Amino acid sequence: MATFLYRLGHLAFRRRWTVALIWLATMAGVVLAASQAKGTSDERFSMPGIEAQQAYDLAQERFPGTTVDSASAQVVFVAPAGQKVTASANRAAVEKAVAALADGPQVDRVDDPFQSEAVSKDGSTAYATVTYKVKVVDVTDASKEDLQQAVDQAREAGLTVEAGGEALDSGSGPGGTSELIGISIAALVLLIAFGSMAAAGLPLLTALIGVVVSLASVTAVADLFGLSDTASTLATMLGLAVGIDYALFIVSRYREERSRGRVPQEAAGMAVGTAGSAVVFAGLTVVIALVGLSVVGIPMLTKMGLAAAGAVAVAVLVALTLVPALFGFWPNAALSRAGRSSARDGGRIEAGTENNGGTRWSRFVLRRPVPVLMLGVACLGAIAVPMANLQLGMPGDEAKSTSTSERRAYDALAEAFGPGFNGPLTIVVDAKDASDPKDAAQKISKEIAATKGIVNVSPAQFNDAGDTAVFEAVPSTAPTAEKTKDLVKTIRADRTGIESEAGASFQVTGTTAVNIDIADAVQAALLPYLAVVIGLAFLLLLVVFRSVLVPIKAALGFLLSVLAALGSVVLVFQDGYGADLLGVEQTGPIMSLMPIFLVGIVFGLAMDYEVFLVSRMREAYVHGEGPAQSVTTGFRHSARVVVAAALIMIAVFASFVAETDSMIKMIGFGLAVAVLFDAFVVRMTIVPALLALLGDRAWWLPAWLDRLLPQVDIEGEALAQRPADYSHTDSNGHATDSPAGAQA
Repeated sequence: MATFLYRLGHLAFRRRWTVALIWLATMAGVVLAASQAKGTSDERFSMPGIEAQQAYDLAQERFPGTTVDSASAQVVFVAPAGQKVTASANRAAVEKAVAALADGPQVDRVDDPFQSEAVSKDGSTAYATVTYKVKVVDVTDASKEDLQQAVDQAREAGLTVEAGGEALDSGSGPGGTSELIGISIAALVLLIAFGSMAAAGLPLLTALIGVVVSLASVTAVADLFGLSDTASTLATMLGLAVGIDYALFIVSRYREERSRGRVPQEAAGMAVGTAGSAVVFAGLTVVIALVGLSVVGIPMLTKMGLAAAGAVAVAVLVALTLVPALFGFWPNAALSRAGRSSARDGGRIEAGTENNGGTRWSRFVLRRPVPVLMLGVACLGAIAVPMANLQLGMPGDEAKSTSTSERRAYDALAEAFGPGFNGPLTIVVDAKDASDPKDAAQKISKEIAATKGIVNVSPAQFNDAGDTAVFEAVPSTAPTAEKTKDLVKTIRADRTGIESEAGASFQVTGTTAVNIDIADAVQAALLPYLAVVIGLAFLLLLVVFRSVLVPIKAALGFLLSVLAALGSVVLVFQDGYGADLLGVEQTGPIMSLMPIFLVGIVFGLAMDYEVFLVSRMREAYVHGEGPAQSVTTGFRHSARVVVAAALIMIAVFASFVAETDSMIKMIGFGLAVAVLFDAFVVRMTIVPALLALLGDRAWWLPAWLDRLLPQVDIEGEALAQRPADYSHTDSNGHATDSPAGAQA
């Protein structure tokens, strides 16, 4: 691999115009395709195999031509204090608003609250349900604007009017201030790390090109594959973070090779052949982990994983080809000021890394490995404790800011009609084999209405064939409450007796039931997926480092990072500690998809730092240095760039906490703290402490296993045998003599 990548870097440097034009043409092509595409698709959750999904599919099958999958909105009317919406003036204002809503584009029907009995018992609140002819993603801005105008007219009459529902979702696609904040902090970190505007700007430029290609590609195929705004945002988040980091590793190694006196073209080839090998491995682990999310069986999670994996793959390709091509255009720009001056004079560029911060930190850890190890493990273990109380769910409008109309509409309905009103259970009765379908549906409705925790049930609605009925049961508790989850389980547990008496079967569905079933399925899949990922990490690192104990240590460190990150998420988003600082309006269950997605991403990122840091230690050990000295050597060469890379990732991920989308906010926070724990506590503290305690045993591998494992040259040992070319360079940094290995 190292030799192949060396040749690739060499070729990209030499054929820089061709490489640059290919990437510019690719970017222009996908941007053009994206501009002609329909855009992102519906974010409706589905999961084959769960009861709620089966019931939903049955309702669609038995009620053909209905608007069961159409977008809907609810407009809530609240009378002034001391008044009722049924008063003549208020009623007239409501009816006028209902008429205006019914005339809106794409509207199928509007339920008049006074005819559909959608008025609270105290008469203070009423709501009108607006059903559209199209799905959520197809609701136009004109339709939303028309609804807003009707709301504003009712407000002018003195009513408090709010609107909520899925039809008003505007999406949370990328393109806001989050990316700008992350990029700005990344630029500052790069400037401090490299001491050069050009060296800092190069990773940013290439990462942005990769993100544009990825985002435009996702947008271009979004409608075809049903990709959502969340998928595109996650692709942007990951593409930006790993794109900057991967380019950073290549640039750093290029500077190191130049410091050894290599000419620019040779240095570019060596940088791609050595650091590029680690980039390929690290990127591959991230891609495998993201693609592996498809085994969970949730289509939306699969699509999110594939979109993010595509962004990571693009970031790897950009780092391996475009970065060395840019070296060809400006061979000395990535160097420090002193380095550029030395290069112009044709001299060697000194590395200046003999006694840096990484060296001092490693020696500190090596002097006292036991207390450092115990402190690191204890801290992460303590932070991971809240993870034991993890509760999964799918927060809705209640998790939005109180500044939004959707949240205020949710609160008004909950206050007037009860907390369970916003999440009714839909009961689908299959009476195909019943002797009297109507009687069977009535018996089932009566039994469910008598269940403790059910406030009321709606009249059953039959399909044209008369063999299937649907009615709603309103819980007494909120959709995300644990009592609502227990209620669904109780109804299903009592089903056998109810069905036997009624002579018909039934299933529970609706948004609340779907979310509960998905949460249960994800929670059941979390530990097996975590075990698979840890096993995969062990096998990959066994091949890379040719050691038994180093992969075990790495896998256990990854487990600590993930559990501590999940514990932090639970502490903030579920228990509410520090929630106000992050703009979390409502604490509650953790988004169902978030933990398993976090595990997949952190696995790949953890392997990044493990490979970049430990591979330099192994390289030193293989070349004859002692266990302790090899750790110091690894830190001397890699600590600074790993710290910079980790800070950049933390900045990029943390900037997405400002997003309004609950899942993006949680994932941004979770990934930021996961990188913080993994890079600084695990890889830079626990790892050297363990290696110091293990000594030579850390690199032990049975001879029989060594023969079985494939040879993967991550450190670029094959390239180390190549004679360095110290040819003189001209004023532009290009070799005046033919560089060594040009025919390789």
